[in-house]
Amino acid sequence: MAADANRRGWSPLKLTAILLAAFVMLAPLIWTLLLSLKANEALIGNSGAALSPPYTLENYYSILQGNQVFRWLLNSIIVSGGTTLGVLAVCSLAGYGFARLDFPFRRTLFVFVLLGLAIPEQAVILPQHQLFAELRLHNSYPGLILPGLAGPFGVFFMTQYMRAIPRDLDEAAMLDGASRFRLFWKVLLPLTMPAQATLGVFTFLASWNSYWWPLISATRSDMYTLTVGLAAAQMNYAQTSGLGFLMAQAVFASIPIFIVYVLFQKQIVRAMAGTAVR
Repeated sequence: MAADANRRGWSPLKLTAILLAAFVMLAPLIWTLLLSLKANEALIGNSGAALSPPYTLENYYSILQGNQVFRWLLNSIIVSGGTTLGVLAVCSLAGYGFARLDFPFRRTLFVFVLLGLAIPEQAVILPQHQLFAELRLHNSYPGLILPGLAGPFGVFFMTQYMRAIPRDLDEAAMLDGASRFRLFWKVLLPLTMPAQATLGVFTFLASWNSYWWPLISATRSDMYTLTVGLAAAQMNYAQTSGLGFLMAQAVFASIPIFIVYVLFQKQIVRAMAGTAVR
């Protein structure tokens, strides 16, 4: 490792700082994992027991034996997946319209959409709650998914990406007799796959970790998402099976996020580096 670091021009001090920062970031995850592998009885009054063996998979066996976590996991998958697909469809079409079409008040509407970035979710929660209550959409998947489809950042992101694609492609496709929809579907959409993947990953992660709206909209335990369900279990700690079981639930809930990150880590790195749009 030292030889590899020297080849890259990393000084020992810089490498030590990076390793220390990585340890600080991973410490809570390691602590959670260790707690989940301890018997609940061993953690009563002394969570420091997690640092010493023996360890057990008993808490994970308890999850697999019909706990509500599976229902919450299914709800989160449906809500996050539905929100991601909806955002990709809406933002791609809106981005195409703003980037490639000329229509009245286009600039005004685009500015209006961007103003949505400045409005916090809490500012519209009351009218949003009343609207969904009037439509009787609370405690339903549409009620959990639809608010997440309003994505001004996604519209801006896809608009900027499509503006960077040469308009010569539009002219060539139109000369070949392609309709506007065919141009979008067959020519432009395949070129935006890096942007689609990046936007999809961030939308899925944001929806998976969302807590505020699911807490308000889902009042039945069978409609809880993982974030709401685990929070409710932790608030009722005295009625749970113990600290180790709670930590096992947290680890279990993190597995889908880990899988998504592994599959799309290149897109995430490109987005963080600011190179997703060229």
